This record gives sequence, structure tokens and C-alpha cells, in this order.
Amino acid sequence: MEQILLAALVVVAAAGVAAAVQLARQRRLAAELRDQNAALAAGVELRDKELRHLADVRLPELMDSLHNPGMRVAGPLHDLTRKAPAFGQSLQTVMDLFAGSADRVRARADQSAKSTLRAMMRAVQSLANEQQLAISTMQERHDDPDVLDGLLRIDHMNAQLGRRAQATAVLCGSWPGQQRSASSMTDVVRGATSRIRDYLRVNLEGPVNVAITARAVEPVVLTLAELLDNAARHSRPDTAVEVNFRTAHNGVAITIDDAGVAMDAEELQRAAELLSGEASVDVHRLGDPPRVGFAVAGVLAARYGFTVSVDSRSPYGGVRAVVFVPSTLLTDVPDDPRTRPAASGAGGERARAADAADVPSTQHGLPKRSRVAVADRAPEPDEPDAAEPASWAEPVRPPRETAAGLGAWQRGTRSGRAGTPATGTPVPPPGVEGKDLRP
Repeated sequence: MEQILLAALVVVAAAGVAAAVQLARQRRLAAELRDQNAALAAGVELRDKELRHLADVRLPELMDSLHNPGMRVAGPLHDLTRKAPAFGQSLQTVMDLFAGSADRVRARADQSAKSTLRAMMRAVQSLANEQQLAISTMQERHDDPDVLDGLLRIDHMNAQLGRRAQATAVLCGSWPGQQRSASSMTDVVRGATSRIRDYLRVNLEGPVNVAITARAVEPVVLTLAELLDNAARHSRPDTAVEVNFRTAHNGVAITIDDAGVAMDAEELQRAAELLSGEASVDVHRLGDPPRVGFAVAGVLAARYGFTVSVDSRSPYGGVRAVVFVPSTLLTDVPDDPRTRPAASGAGGERARAADAADVPSTQHGLPKRSRVAVADRAPEPDEPDAAEPASWAEPVRPPRETAAGLGAWQRGTRSGRAGTPATGTPVPPPGVEGKDLRP
């Protein structure tokens, strides 16, 4: 009997131990399930927060960064590489796909805008050329000094209009224009000066006896015009813009110094990116109004093999722009008996044009055409013309001398517009000067 009771107790004890073990196991499994559920809940919450952060912050900032390259895009809220590496990789894939799609859309929009602008600028250039022919015809028909003064002003404004259209077309993938004959450095700078508004503020110093090859004349002229215009616009109107030549062993540098406000580090970095010409320029990121000067200079420099930089300060506290033309784009100045010593600056250009034509100038520096006298005889003492000339009257010149000067000036103008070599030809005033360099 005792043995039976003992056996029963052993069975009961064994059952108790088994139950205790099972209970402990159940508790352990329950704890593991609770931990697993907590981890899953935390993971779900983390993913929800990251998805909301992606939609509300990261994707909008990524979109903005496509238009503002310097803008920083926020990263994930958590360390997903440790907590959810697969989910983090998926989010990055979404970011990459979104960025790629947005970039392709932007590229298509930019290409479409450039195509439209290019076609529009071609039409504007055509109209500007037709207007130039009409102005030239009127200049040859009218001898009145006041009329000629007004025509030359219109001519100069038309030159600026043509430059703006030409620069925009180049930025949109067009070519600068027809190929020109090789021109001296001095004539190239004068041609650029004639296309800007504040031409009277440009002083050209130290001419160099070297010419630019035909294929690079127009690109360099347009580049210099944009840089000169930029220098004049960003400096006080009572200051000068200095242009100098520096000869190097492998080329010639054209330096442009203004007395304006220097650029800060961010502006210099942006200018360096545009002037490098390495990346395609987005016309939507050129500002309002668009600033195309550096962008056009970079496109032309990369296309034709010269370099442009603005990373140094001018001696006057402003910006120094340097256009370096390598030896491969240089040639000798063709010999021409008509070559004269170069005048400095736009004001010197007008003086040179007046000397070439041997005619007086207006108060604005424009050469005047004097009417040829009816006869060479001197008036009789009792004739009204014999009276003492008024203080504002111009000195009377022999008719044949005046006619000869006007003929020389007109021949130089017509030959320049016909695309003949610019080197050595008499230089007309800005707005007329350099027409052989324009398309």
C-alpha cells in the first residue's frame, strides 16, 4: 500500500514539475511575443513617420534642389541602415526615381523653352538686320548733322538690340553668326564696345599687334560685349571701365577692370560654373530679368577654345574679367596701308572716326556731315552770308574737303557692313563701328 502511495506521490510530483516547466515556457513565449509585437509596432510607427517625412519634407526639398543646386535635402529621421536597412534602401530608390523623373521633365521643358527662344531670336535678329539696312540707307541720304546724330543714336540702339537677340540665340544653341575675316585685337574690342549702352565709359589701353583668327572673331566680340556691359551696369556711371592687353607665352589676355562692387564667394562660385561651360545652362534659372552674360560667355568659350574668368578683383575694388585667347586662335595682323594708330576707349573711337572723315563732331561725340556749299566763291561783302558767324555756327570748310571726308567715311561704313576685313579700315563711331562683326 505504501508503495502505491509513494508511486502516486512521484507521479504527482512529476506532473507538478512538468506543469511548472510548461508554465515557465509559456511565460517565456508570451514575453517573446510581447517583445516581438512591440518591435513590430515600433517598426510600423517608424515607417509611418519616415513616409510622412518623405512626402512632407524630403521630396519637396528635392524638387526645390533641382532649381537651386546649393540647397540641402533633408535625410531620414532615423538611422535606417541599422533599424530598417531594407526599408531605407526602398526609400532611397523612391528618391532616386523621383529625382530622375523630375530632372528629365526639367530637361525637356528647358529644351522646349530654348527651341522656342531660338526661333524667336532668329526672327528678332532678322528684323534688326532689316532695320539696320534701312538706317544705313537713311544715313547715306541725309546730310543734316542733327538728322545724322539721331540716326547714329538709333543705329547704336539697334546694335544693342541685335546683341541681346544674338546672345539669347547662342545660349539656346544657335551659332554667333557668319564667319568674319581675321581682325586685330583692338578692332575686336572696339566692335564689342560699340554694342553696349555705356560705350563712352570704356577706355582701351595698350594695343597689341596681333589678330584673332576669322572663326573666333565674332565669338570673342560677343563675349567681350557681354562682359563690358556687365562691368558698366554694375559700377557707378561716373567711373570708367578699363580694358588692357597682356601678352603671354601661349596667348593674349584681355583684362576688363571695373570700379563696381566685388562679388562674394557664392556669386564667384556661380560665375565660375557658368563660365566653365561644362554644364548645360537652364534658361529658367537665369533670374528675373534673365542674366545671360556669364552663361553666354561660358558657352562660347567652351565651344571655341578660349577661357573666361572673373575670380580676381580689379585694382579699383570691383571685378576683373579676363578673356584669355590662346595662340591657336591668334594670327598676324594683315598689312594694310589704311591702318592708323588705335584710339583708346569709345570716346577715342568717335574721335578717330571724326578724324578719318575729317568732319566736325556733335556735342555727343558723333561726327557731323556738313552740307556742301553751292559754290566755292567767297560771298560779297553786302551779302548776308558775309556777316560775322554766330557763336554756335561751325567753321566754314572748303566744299571739296568736306565732300572728300564724307565720302571716305561712307566708304568705310559700307565696306564694314559688307563683311570686308575689319583690320585697318577707318573705324566708324559706336553703333556704326564693328558692323562687319555682327551677323
